Amino acid sequence: MPTFQTSDQCDISYTLHPAPVASAGRIVLIHSLALDRSIWDGVVARLGGVAEVLTYDCRGHGRSQRQASAFTSELFARDLAELFDHVGWQSATLAGCSMGGCVAQAFAGLYPARANALGLIDTTAWYGVHGPAEWQERAATARLKGFQAMADFQVTRWFSDKFRAEHPELANAPVAVFLANDLDCYASACTLLGEADLRHYLPSLHLPVTIIVGEEDNATPVSESRFLNEAISGSTLKILHGARHLTPIECPDAIASELLALLR
Repeated sequence: MPTFQTSDQCDISYTLHPAPVASAGRIVLIHSLALDRSIWDGVVARLGGVAEVLTYDCRGHGRSQRQASAFTSELFARDLAELFDHVGWQSATLAGCSMGGCVAQAFAGLYPARANALGLIDTTAWYGVHGPAEWQERAATARLKGFQAMADFQVTRWFSDKFRAEHPELANAPVAVFLANDLDCYASACTLLGEADLRHYLPSLHLPVTIIVGEEDNATPVSESRFLNEAISGSTLKILHGARHLTPIECPDAIASELLALLR
C-alpha cells in the first residue's frame, strides 16, 4: 500500500480507489479511534464505480507510523490536507466516523475551500467538561489491563446484539485491529478526543452536512448528533434504527446511500 510523509516526517499509509470516469466525485473516509481504514470496506464496495474514494490510516493507527506525540484534531486535519496535496486533490467530500468525525469538523473549519460536503457519523463536537478525565481513564485502563481485557466491552459498544449474532465475522474483524494498537499512540489519541472541542467551527460550516448516528450509540449518543444538527445550519440528521457506534460496518448500505446523496 502506498505511503506519503507529512511535513513533520510521519509516514501515512493510504489507498486511492479510482473511479471509472474522470468526472466522478471525490470522497475521503476517516476512521475511528484505535481502528483503521478497513472499517470502510463495506462502504467503499458500495461506492465503487460511482466516486473516487480515498481511505487512509490516521497517524498512530493501522499501517501508518506509530510514534506518539501531542495528537490533536487539528494535527490530524493537517495530515489530511497534506495527503490531499500528495494525491493531487484540491477538494473532496469528507466523511468521518467517531474520531474521524472530529477530524472532519476540524478540516472543514481550517480548510473550508477544500471541503465540499461533510458526513459526520457517530461523532460529537465535544465530550463535555468531564471528557479529558474520562478519556485519560480509558487510556489508563489500556495500560493497566491491556487491550484484550477491553475487547468484549468494545464489541458490544460497537455493534448491536442482533448484528453480532448474525454477522460474527464482521463484528470480530475490527477486534484484531484493536488488539494490535500501540499503547502510547492509543493514549495520545484518547487525549485528542478528551480535549477536542470543535464547537467553535460549527457556525462557519456553510456546506452540505449530513449527520448520521446509530439509534443505540452509547459512545456518541443521539443527543450529540442532535446538537450538531442544531448547530450546523442546513444540516440533516439520519438516525439508524437499532444500530450502535460503528455504523459504517453495521449499516454500510445506509451509510453509502447517504454519502452518495452528499456527492450529488
